[in-house]
Amino acid sequence: MDAQDKIKTQIEDNDVMLYMKGSAMFPQCGFSGRAVEILKACGADFETVDVLSNPDIREGIKQFSNWPTIPQLYIKGEFIGGSDIMLELYQNGELQDKINALKAG
Repeated sequence: MDAQDKIKTQIEDNDVMLYMKGSAMFPQCGFSGRAVEILKACGADFETVDVLSNPDIREGIKQFSNWPTIPQLYIKGEFIGGSDIMLELYQNGELQDKINALKAG
């Protein structure tokens, strides 16, 4: 399975998928740390992929989304954006709405 197929499967199999540097327990950059904190603040149940330990995914996710930076958030298969966009959506309530909609089923 190539990186694109692996990414597609990860996004399809997880309602909230965060590609980041490090893990939710030990983020390896400030932007990834902020992304995790935002998701936790929303009460999101989410999975992460550490791009530092998966170089094929690190490059592949940038091509997959056509977005040059990490972290990258996907909700229900939809690319949401990086930490700046996440922060903006969190501050205006849109991210919480997306998470609440998932919980409601």
